[in-house]
Amino acid sequence: MEERYNRLNTYYKKKFGERTLKICIDGGFTCPNRDGRCGNRGCIFCSEKGSGELIGHGIEKDSVDLIGHGIENQVKEYFASYRAKRANKFIVYFQNFSNTYDTIQNLKSKYDSALIDERIVGISIATRPDCINDEIASLISSYKNKYYVCVELGLQTSDNEIGKIINRGYSTEEFIKAVEILNKYNIDIIVHIMCGLPEEDRKKGVPEQIKDTVNLINKLDIDGIKIHSTYVVKNTKLCEMYENGQYIPLSLDEYLDDLIYVITHIKPQIVVHRICADAPKDILIAPEWNAHKKIVMNRFNKIMEEQDLRQGMYFQTGTVLF
Repeated sequence: MEERYNRLNTYYKKKFGERTLKICIDGGFTCPNRDGRCGNRGCIFCSEKGSGELIGHGIEKDSVDLIGHGIENQVKEYFASYRAKRANKFIVYFQNFSNTYDTIQNLKSKYDSALIDERIVGISIATRPDCINDEIASLISSYKNKYYVCVELGLQTSDNEIGKIINRGYSTEEFIKAVEILNKYNIDIIVHIMCGLPEEDRKKGVPEQIKDTVNLINKLDIDGIKIHSTYVVKNTKLCEMYENGQYIPLSLDEYLDDLIYVITHIKPQIVVHRICADAPKDILIAPEWNAHKKIVMNRFNKIMEEQDLRQGMYFQTGTVLF
C-alpha cells in the first residue's frame, strides 16, 4: 500500500537498514512544573506518572539516588524479554517527565547507564523547552559520535493564551529558543502538538490555533512530529474541568479533521512519529474512542486514500497557508 505520509517505521528502516524499536525508560526524573520551580501539579492533562503509564518497568522514585542502577536494570529486563526478539536494533527512549531536568553529571550518568548493549543504536530524550540550554545540548550532542540522537520537545500549541490555560509553564518563545539551541548542535528535534485543547475556536472547523501551530513548525528546523488528541485521565485538572462541564473532548470526526489538516500542511520531509496517542485504558475518562487506536488509524488511512491526500500537499516553501 502506498505510504501517504512520512512514517516513522519506514524512516528507521532507511536509516538503520532494518526494523528498529524503542526501549521506553523511566529515568526517575521530575518536572519543573511539578517540583515547584514553575508549578506543582503539572500541565492540566498530565497524568501522575508524567505519561509513563505504559512503560513496562519504571523505577521507584526512592531509588533515584542510586544513579543509573534502575535504568540499567530496565534495559537488561527489556533484552531478557520477548520484546527484544522483535528486532535487532533499538533506541533507548527516556520518556516520562522532563529528561534533561537534572545536573549535567547526573544526566550523563543516567544516559550512559542505558547505553549498555551493542544492539542500541540511538538515544531519544523527551523534555521541556525550558529544560534546554547550551550545556545540556552539548552533552546530548556528545553521543552523536556513536549513536543516533534526538530530543522530543513539548509544544502542544503555539498559542500562549492556551498555553496558560493548560498550565504549560513556558512560552512559545522559549520553545523557539530551545529549537535554536538544538539546531546549533545539529540534534534532531521531534515536536509534540495536541488537538482539542481547551478554548480552541471550532466555529469554522479546524481551529486557527492549530493552523498557527503548523505554520510555526514549518518555519522552524524541525525533524519530526507527534500529534496527539487531548484526552482526560484520572486525577488531573482537566478531569475536574471535564466533570464540571468546563471541557468537552473532541469527537473522533473532529480529531480526524484536525489530523488531516496537520498532515497535509506540514513539510513533506518531517517524519511523523505518531498520529494517535496511547491512552492508558485503566485511567482514561474520556473520550471513549481514544482507547481504540487501531480504529483511529484505520479511519485516518482510509480518508487519506479515498481523498487522495498526501503529507505536505498544501505546504509551499515560504508561504504561510490557512
